[in-house]
Amino acid sequence: MSLLLQDVRHSYALTEVLGGVGLALSPGRVLALVGPSGCGKTTLLHLCAGLLDVQEGRLDNAFANPALMFQQPRLLPWQTTADNIALGLRARGLARADARAKAHAMGAVLGLDAEALAAYPHQLSGGMQSRAALARALVLEPDLLLMDEPFAALDIGLKAQLHRLLLRHQHDKGTAVLMITHDLMEAVRLADTVLVMAAGPGRIVHLHAPAVPALARDDAMVYHDTAELLRVPAVRAAFGLDALQDPGTCSAAPGAGASIAAPAAPASTALPLPGQRLAALQPGAAPGATRKTSCG
Repeated sequence: MSLLLQDVRHSYALTEVLGGVGLALSPGRVLALVGPSGCGKTTLLHLCAGLLDVQEGRLDNAFANPALMFQQPRLLPWQTTADNIALGLRARGLARADARAKAHAMGAVLGLDAEALAAYPHQLSGGMQSRAALARALVLEPDLLLMDEPFAALDIGLKAQLHRLLLRHQHDKGTAVLMITHDLMEAVRLADTVLVMAAGPGRIVHLHAPAVPALARDDAMVYHDTAELLRVPAVRAAFGLDALQDPGTCSAAPGAGASIAAPAAPASTALPLPGQRLAALQPGAAPGATRKTSCG
């Protein structure tokens, strides 16, 4: 049982969105696709979910019970939180009472109390709505969870909480997860394998596999791996980072330096301007001299 893509290509009219993508996802593993806007991540996820037909290439999905979590919670406004969570169970034919019982149990796991479960979507915060959407997917006990940037709109605290809840559930149930994100650090924090995509057309340009399981990664390790990824030329090019560098700023290469000219002293001013005062306080900053500043 696995998800396998080989040389998958997809176009909208004359625009090629995916240009020969291949990947494999095994049970119990987390794979993250990360890349800039327009690189075809969502198209690829929709192909895996069966929402789009494969135009060219091979896509084999042997998982029997997939679930999809969208970027927006997409809760039905006329249903309570509990009934929204139970929606998929009811669609499968489960009795209302049994579906609600399972919905309440999963909601409690994700930090939704009785008051939140009885509320309607407009009465919930964004974080609570995201918890409900995650509960709606997990209550189905999927063997494959497809996630389309579900945490993008959350603040750092709520995002960290949902990351831990997802990882614990995934570890306990052995769920395979395919997630897409713009956030390189989120991908490094959650995934067993990180695939970086570039656009024009969408393709995979780099693979990163963190050395330790996700639940054992601390912040220092996540920050280190993310920083190392941002030094990879293919990753930098995919996100257009080098194009953003202003002339005269430090380069990405370690140990590189830049020459900065010290401003000449004013001929006749009673009080130097703030920048001039700072230059005057620098030891050895003679007028017109240059000094080296280290970039790393």
